[in-house]
Amino acid sequence: MKKLKANPEKCTGCGECEEMCALAWNDDAEKEKSAIRIYDDGKGGHKIAVCDQCGVCRAMCSMMSLATDEMGVVRLDQKSCTGCLICVAECLRGYMFYHDDLPTPFKCVACGICVKQCQSGALEIVGGQ
Repeated sequence: MKKLKANPEKCTGCGECEEMCALAWNDDAEKEKSAIRIYDDGKGGHKIAVCDQCGVCRAMCSMMSLATDEMGVVRLDQKSCTGCLICVAECLRGYMFYHDDLPTPFKCVACGICVKQCQSGALEIVGGQ
């Protein structure tokens, strides 16, 4: 299974991964349009919120707009998605996101754009090729 692995102990909280993700997928560097989120953990460190490809969102989608590809990555078919946001509400970890400017919800697809941007080594792609 291919997924993005977070190493929060290495995260500096710079937010460059969020900006690059949002820019790559939504042509806008607004961090709220990113499929990865960096939060202050309240202890001087950071929490990195990114999809672990568990598939709960897929199981909840009545339109079957979410499917797991051959690499184990859960992907959204934007054409069949109605924007009901059940997947966002049912995501156990809060890794499925929505923004009012975008027509459908979104999540990490382990593309690696953020990994290339991360100077601290806090992100890496594991599994799959």
